Amino acid sequence: MPTPTKFKSTKDISRKDILFCVARVPGTRQVFVGSSDGNVHLLDLAADKPESVAMEGHRGYVTGVALAAKQLVSGAYDGQLIWWDAATRAKVRGFKAHDRWIRGVVATRDGSLVASVADDMVCRVWEAANGKLKHELRGHAPMTPHHFSSMLYAAAFSADGALLATGDKVGHVVVWDVATGKPLNTLEVPEVYTWDPKARIHSIGGIRSLAFSPDGALLAVGGMGKVGNIDHLEGKARVEVFNWRKQERVAEFIADKAKGLVAHLAFHPGGDWLMGTGGDGKGLLLFLDVATKKILREDTLPMHTHKFLLEESGDRFYAVGHNKLMVWEAVA
Repeated sequence: MPTPTKFKSTKDISRKDILFCVARVPGTRQVFVGSSDGNVHLLDLAADKPESVAMEGHRGYVTGVALAAKQLVSGAYDGQLIWWDAATRAKVRGFKAHDRWIRGVVATRDGSLVASVADDMVCRVWEAANGKLKHELRGHAPMTPHHFSSMLYAAAFSADGALLATGDKVGHVVVWDVATGKPLNTLEVPEVYTWDPKARIHSIGGIRSLAFSPDGALLAVGGMGKVGNIDHLEGKARVEVFNWRKQERVAEFIADKAKGLVAHLAFHPGGDWLMGTGGDGKGLLLFLDVATKKILREDTLPMHTHKFLLEESGDRFYAVGHNKLMVWEAVA
């Protein structure tokens, strides 16, 4: 089993754009990334000098990509979802799926369903094969308690595809039954939201990442702790883990040094540890042991990191962010 201390950077690719999301073709090192230039890019990271092949179609930041069987689905600031043939990169279909910025796109492991979340505060679940709407999930208030527009940042499927979790700016989480589209439970995580009623009269933070444990029993929630000056990401990186059925928090992690948002979370495939990335300008890397409630590793990354992708073996991950794409591997 790879241990957190063994992970080292093995490839570092500089870019002019910001990369917001990443999806990988199984069994390969080919990745699709969503860019600030409004395109999806394909790169083969097995090459010594990977070339970037652009897939044009969006009009704004591409902030969600997910592979669903032989198709790639991307979502962007323009509110569009686009289906692509992953092999040919040809556009299969595209339509306006949300009224506001699509913050994330996720797919079930079997590739049958895709979910999108956006700042219209709706999560929509789609049949991946034909793009038909399966569920429209409304469990998040459009306004914050202080009468400002809220945001729906995060979504995650469980490994078996039976559960879907969504999380918003004020720290409200809903766990949904994917088969019926009905809510199963809710969680409140107020520590990740800061409201400034005096100096700036606005807020910062929110739930930026969600991850189910491999057995679906636990749900990890990532964000940032309370902030003094809300013009900066100065709060400490924060992760809370819940037994979501009991609405019970079983672990709380507050980084010793790392500040900023925990923008992405994933459990090791065997459940041995929980990994998070994000940042406050510079990047952060966290490895957490939920059973012992200990931080196993706290490190920096050379860029604010928006997303990472952990391979099925758990011994390699791909991280994307501001002006950089990196590959990290567990080495002897």
